[in-house]
Amino acid sequence: MRGMSVPAYSTALVRVVRLPGGEADDRVAVEEPLEIRINGRAVAVTMRTPGHDEELALGFCLSEGLRPSAARLPDDLAANAVEVDAPGFDPGRLARSFYTSSSCGVCGKGALEAVAVEAPRVESELRVTAKFVGSLPARLREAQAGFEATGGLHATGLFSSDGDLLCVREDVGRHNALDKVIGWAFREGRLPLTELVLCVSGRLSFELVQKAAVAGCPMLVAVGAPSSLAIELAADRGVTLCGFVRDGRMNVYTEPWRIVG
Repeated sequence: MRGMSVPAYSTALVRVVRLPGGEADDRVAVEEPLEIRINGRAVAVTMRTPGHDEELALGFCLSEGLRPSAARLPDDLAANAVEVDAPGFDPGRLARSFYTSSSCGVCGKGALEAVAVEAPRVESELRVTAKFVGSLPARLREAQAGFEATGGLHATGLFSSDGDLLCVREDVGRHNALDKVIGWAFREGRLPLTELVLCVSGRLSFELVQKAAVAGCPMLVAVGAPSSLAIELAADRGVTLCGFVRDGRMNVYTEPWRIVG
């Protein structure tokens, strides 16, 4: 998929001094704030790369248990803002969720219990080959037009068990890229992701596993390393976690029975 065009709003041209050499133009990833609103009330601001903002807002709200129904431009047409429709929105639920997220480094057990409320254990019988898993990072890399242009964007890809790349999204924030994919899946009526596989371009944090679990995805693949709490959460929620997937090798940290052959 090399040669794909990059949306103009997602990159910017800057002057840089290259050593050895001299002044030259360089293309960098754009980073701007996005205000997420529910019922006209700002509930979060995230730094992101512009593009697919409605998907990002939906994925974020789903991960926080806010049960969105749709996302759109705000009525006042404010720049860098998205309005999310979430019937029955409970502001107190949001505050409790954010408190848990900020406290997970203090109490891992509490963080796992909080995710369990919004993410039932994944019971998918999905099975794929090790060769299939090993091919995903390279295939994701080939679809990263923004990274090709800037070297500064993370990516998430959603794959079918047959190997089809269903959706790929890029962002300066790895969690934003995953939110965009989950938001896309929500709009397409594909949640839960029971028979699909997520692949991310960086390391595996607790937050990424949380989002995958809430989306009902049975397998999360990455080229990087997982954290200890990411492994604990994956084991607790029944997610197969594959890290250091490169050059035909991988570490399978949880639920290895899903990988055959």
